[in-house]
Amino acid sequence: MTAPTKSGGHDLAADADKLRKLHVPGDPLLLANVWDPESARVVEAAGMRAIATASAALAPVNGYEDHGHLPPDVAFGALRRIADTVTLPVTADLEDGYGLSPQEFVERLAGAGACGANLEDTDHRAGALVDADRHAERIASIKAAARARGFDPVINARIDVHYRQGPLEEGLKRARKYLDAGADCVYPILLSDASAIRQYVALGPTNILYGPESIAISDLAGLGVARLSVGPFLFRLLLKRLEAAADAFRRLDDKGIWA
Repeated sequence: MTAPTKSGGHDLAADADKLRKLHVPGDPLLLANVWDPESARVVEAAGMRAIATASAALAPVNGYEDHGHLPPDVAFGALRRIADTVTLPVTADLEDGYGLSPQEFVERLAGAGACGANLEDTDHRAGALVDADRHAERIASIKAAARARGFDPVINARIDVHYRQGPLEEGLKRARKYLDAGADCVYPILLSDASAIRQYVALGPTNILYGPESIAISDLAGLGVARLSVGPFLFRLLLKRLEAAADAFRRLDDKGIWA
């Protein structure tokens, strides 16, 4: 008997279907990545169509470094509180899956009320890319475990080749394998070359990280990108504003505090 797909206020199967359909090449899903319930409330109120977390923001907010240092209990507990706050579909940046088995990963994802996840192909313990075939098998196993539970999660397969300054062909090879394994979207993080982005887009739905030095949003849409996320950049903007206000407070600068 299939387990229920309700989790808190979320119907995981319905959320996943809605989230998947938002990945439209040329009309990308915009994800203003959040890190706690209040930032999620702000993003939902702004009219965004889905909620996404960013591990590089969520980890420091909870007192940990990014890149695999966040304990699963903390990661999924924080995700649960975020999902409980919003009605939009929630997708989570869960790094490399924290070493959890596919079944446990799916149970924790569902238990937290999220219908999608980023999975990156870096082994943070080894400090290197994982074998592409092994990662593809992990994606397929996670999809199978979730379908057995009654929902089909939206898996965004992060490709860390460009983060590690590897060759384009290696990234494209990984993209093909991950899409063939059932990934719904590929995410060549830190890729900013238009020609290379086009090659990823030709393979399937592609997520690009948008930041201060990125190609313009309209140009990325023109390249056929299906998903744009900001990672920790909004969180870092907030910290910069806090730093400036705190410094102004120290200097007794009344106007500077509130500028």
